[in-house]
Parts: sequence; structure tokens; C-alpha cells
Amino acid sequence: MSIAVIEAEHLFFKYNAMEVLADISFQVLPGDYVGLVGPNGSGKTTLIRSILGIASPVKGRVSLFGKDLFDFQDWYKIGYLPQKLNSFNPNFPATVREVVSLGMVSRKRFPKRLDKADERAIDRALERLGISDIKHTLIGELSGGQQQRVLIARAMVGGPELIILDEPSAALDPETREHFFATLQDLNRNSCVTIILVTHDMGTIGRYANKLLYIDRKILFFGSFDEFCQSENMTALFGGAAQHLICHRHTERFA
Repeated sequence: MSIAVIEAEHLFFKYNAMEVLADISFQVLPGDYVGLVGPNGSGKTTLIRSILGIASPVKGRVSLFGKDLFDFQDWYKIGYLPQKLNSFNPNFPATVREVVSLGMVSRKRFPKRLDKADERAIDRALERLGISDIKHTLIGELSGGQQQRVLIARAMVGGPELIILDEPSAALDPETREHFFATLQDLNRNSCVTIILVTHDMGTIGRYANKLLYIDRKILFFGSFDEFCQSENMTALFGGAAQHLICHRHTERFA
């Protein structure tokens, strides 16, 4: 049996006295593509931060690649794009290519030098995100959507085994968003990269992900989209027609 990429056991999290996460337990297996969804304030970002050790739950346990979170050191296996990104200083003296290369440098042991294979990987990441033509542009001169693409490329460039993205497509235009989702799908299906994508777009994620994790402080559903389609709890929550539109398995019946 495959070792879980992520295993969360009975996570509880509080901000002051307010409970944000309650008894969260689930496993993400190698090759999974999980859409993490829920209403505003449901705890999605807090869950991701808890998984990565950025926030500390009041109770519970997390393991990554079979190792307890506090013993885990192979962070090069994980690419992460947080939800909120600080605006770049217009005078920040780094080009697009240099920023993307930081994702490769973080994988290197001392001395942190890039070889020809690293340079090719950087070029592939720039091409995948459609930013090769601006690779020599200073990062601070870009629009918000362009900056987002640069940071997505930085998260992907090192060839991580797990990519976690928190609302990555929010600043992207529709055409770029479709290209981005196709890129993620290719990484998942052809390179067996495990993906967790936090999104508000329940109407789209079923086209790409193979599992849905729906939370509202606690887990309301976790499973495949076929299981989502058959869930009476989800029927009660969304209604039958919307439920099938979300899963994208029976769209023709409700067109």
C-alpha cells in the first residue's frame, strides 16, 4: 500500500476562543488531485497552513510522506503558493527568471549552484506558464496576474512531488487560467505530481481534480467526484442538479 503524501489526524484549530477547524482527518495518496473547497471563513487556508507547519493546531497530528511533520526535512518535495502575496517593490532588482530560479536554488545543498539541467528546468517552467517572453523583465514591473504566474512557476520549477496552491487562479485572466489548469492536469496525470488546489470555483474543479475535500470548519465531504454525486448529504446541501453539475460527470443530463 502506498505511503500517504499527507495524513491529517483529528486536527483542531482555534483563533482565540473561536474554533476554526474541528476534528479534521483525511489522507492524500500519491497521484491524487484534490480540490479543497468551502465557503468563506471555512478554514481552508488554516488547514493548509496547519499541514505545512506554518500554523499550529491545538490538537492533532500531521505526517508528510510518512514522516511526522516535526521530523520532516525534505521540503524540496513540496511546492507551495500561498493565498495572499505581498506586492513587489517596483525597485526590487530581480528579473522574472531570477525569481523562478529561486524555486530551484531552494532544492540545492551547498554550494547552491545551478547546472545546465537546472537551467533547462527553469526554461521549461517559464514556457509552461507562458512567461518566457518577459523573463528578463523586473518582477516589480509586472501586473498582478503576471506576478502570479511567475510565483506559480517558482513553485513548480523544482519538480516537487506535491504542489499546494491556495487560490492560485484568482488574478489570472480566463485564457491564462485555462492554460494553467491544463498545466496542472498534465503534471498530475503524466508526471504523477500530487496536487491540492484550494479554490472557490466549485463549478470548475470537477473538470480536473479526482477528489473533493469540502470543509466548513469540519469535513462535510471527502472522496471521489463519483462518490460526491451519490452522496445524499451533498444532495441535501446543493440540490441534485447542482450536485451533478459540480461533479462534471453527468453534465449532458442537465445541459
